[in-house]
Amino acid sequence: MDLSTPSGPAAPAARLSRYSIMDTRSLEEARHIVSRVYLDHALSAPEDRLEATLNAAPNRRFTIGYLTYQSSAKLVMPPTEDCYHINLTVEGRTEAHRTDGARATTRAMSSGLVLLPDQETTVRWSPDAGQFILKISRESLEGHLSEQLHLPVNGVLDFDFGIDLTTPAGSSLLASVEFFARELNRPGGLADMPIAREQLEAFVMTQLLHAGRHQYTDALTAPADPVRSSRLRPVISYIEEHADEPLSPQELARIGCMSVRTLHATFQQELGESPMSYLRRIRLDHVRAELLRCDPRSTRVTDVALRWGFFHQSRFAHQYRERFGELPRETLRSRSW
Repeated sequence: MDLSTPSGPAAPAARLSRYSIMDTRSLEEARHIVSRVYLDHALSAPEDRLEATLNAAPNRRFTIGYLTYQSSAKLVMPPTEDCYHINLTVEGRTEAHRTDGARATTRAMSSGLVLLPDQETTVRWSPDAGQFILKISRESLEGHLSEQLHLPVNGVLDFDFGIDLTTPAGSSLLASVEFFARELNRPGGLADMPIAREQLEAFVMTQLLHAGRHQYTDALTAPADPVRSSRLRPVISYIEEHADEPLSPQELARIGCMSVRTLHATFQQELGESPMSYLRRIRLDHVRAELLRCDPRSTRVTDVALRWGFFHQSRFAHQYRERFGELPRETLRSRSW
């Protein structure tokens, strides 16, 4: 495939624009900064055409970024060693190969790559190519899979080189990454809510584990057998006692000594809803009880909602009205003093 001719519009630099790290025409500066955020690599490109942009929200365990060179470019990347890189092409196209002989081509909004800890990878970018690039530590991703399966995960997750983003699982992965980027970029969004960011990172990792094929795929997609209802009692008690704290499916599964998949299957069988749906219902009940006993002259609905873990106010109001038939502010105003 000829990667020298642009086949689409210029990459939108607005992606993660609050996290601008690099806008440069210098080849060496581009290599240095991308190496600092992701990993050391060799970069070659026509320097008279280079207009490299990197917007990224770095994190020790999970980095999300948007990268474009606006020039044909070749990157040679050594084994990542302690992390996985997931490249989701959202503009243009790339061609790639790695040391085990695997080859893959990516196209905008339809495919991506997984760079493994134990493989050298070479990627050639078209001039119009732009990618979301996730850097996820081995500890985070392999630990997350272990919690999903309630089994030890030993060794590198041997992902297929390419990820198909047109399948249901692939589309969900791309949508979750785009949502993650938008929320980080939004003032008052995830950037100000570290707990919510951590929960969304976990969701993205779940989507990745389902979208990319690896040696644990069959175990991950096999139907989970629910356990006896008595096994839910400590989980339900924990939810009710700690509803005002940040809780995740992984934590609840550990409380119940089961996998996340078994936790979901048992909640669905016994209660007809997911564990997080049950938690949300308990939290909504607490919000209503607090609004009914508070003085409307000195109470803000937003403060009460945040105290019980509702960070997105419009979604919270919709969920509250669905459960109680009125908006939270109407509950507060109904309290007479």
